[in-house]
Amino acid sequence: MKKKDVAIIGYSETKINLQTGRSAYDLAGETFSLILDSVGIKKSEIDGLSVTNSFSEGANPLFASYMCDALGLTVSWLQVNGIGGASALCGVARAASAIRGGLCQTALVISADAPTTAWRSNFGAYRNEFQDPIGINGPPEMFGLIMTRYKAEYGLKVEALAKIALIQREHALLNKNACSKLKTPLTLNDYFNSRMISDPLRLLDCVMFCDGANAILLTKPENAKKLGIKKMVYPVVYAELTNFNGDKSCPNITETGFSIIGPSALRKAEMTPKDVKMFHPYDDFTIAVLMQMEQIGFCHRGEGSDFILMNEFSYNGSLPLNTGGGQLSAGQPGLAGGGVNLVEAIRQMFGEAGERQVQNPGNAIVTGIGVIPYARNWATSNIMILEV
Repeated sequence: MKKKDVAIIGYSETKINLQTGRSAYDLAGETFSLILDSVGIKKSEIDGLSVTNSFSEGANPLFASYMCDALGLTVSWLQVNGIGGASALCGVARAASAIRGGLCQTALVISADAPTTAWRSNFGAYRNEFQDPIGINGPPEMFGLIMTRYKAEYGLKVEALAKIALIQREHALLNKNACSKLKTPLTLNDYFNSRMISDPLRLLDCVMFCDGANAILLTKPENAKKLGIKKMVYPVVYAELTNFNGDKSCPNITETGFSIIGPSALRKAEMTPKDVKMFHPYDDFTIAVLMQMEQIGFCHRGEGSDFILMNEFSYNGSLPLNTGGGQLSAGQPGLAGGGVNLVEAIRQMFGEAGERQVQNPGNAIVTGIGVIPYARNWATSNIMILEV
């Protein structure tokens, strides 16, 4: 069932760059200043804070408490999110719940990370024991395995993955906040000539770590009106699933939580895939975009390649895709990467995307992917449907 009792009233984003020499707190301070200026409220209005963990700060659970001090906030509700690239979306959902429950009135969801300046992450768990020794040292190797299995099971037209990479690069060229190292045009030859990272995964199938921060501000619509705010976007449906097929010792790694939560979210929003105005999927790898399209319901299993090749995903196309360039071409600011596409969706729905503005952006699907477990697909899948 759709809910419009909590509204997103603002967003902000720093430029995404490499080796900024800045801390996550410093970047968070910049995006906090930007959102206060854009919304036009005093920070004393904010009494709730949700923070995404950070590679550069060691994914410290105390990060949220320290962030309050860094930003000079006194809050009645505090949350730290540790589900990787799914954290920004879940932060918005949990902030909305906190507002509904009376724990706070106006909540800030902030994500900041600087992994190319400082890397202090220790993944722990069984990764050092079972993954690192056999060469699964990070997401590229894991997604190389997922891509290999998908190709064996369904077949794969690599031109479809190239199309995703190229259209998102075209969008990034129109995004002033995209990483400058990625703001060069791409051709089909560039894609096919990019080196193999984890066969069959090419360099241009992968994101690049960067530094950056983003923020979203939420409150109840009636409070927004009291504050003189006119632009609002509503997170009408949210769904999340962690450790899909977790009770199976050898699950099919091409099946993800989106196969459950995607169709369910659309039903709750009383929508079909044809009703979707924009698609902003988590895009750490091109194959993840294709798989989400299939499992959310835009096409059937194994039809992702043809669906991509037959449709137009530019900002003025039939299904605009990651119109800011996505993480693939704007850059992935570490664990703050989950906020990149979310902020772009909100920007579009506020009508503030400039040259790449989508016509009639009445709704959007945004997704998140979080954490790489052993011998299965990603751990957390989440989805949010936004409406104006």
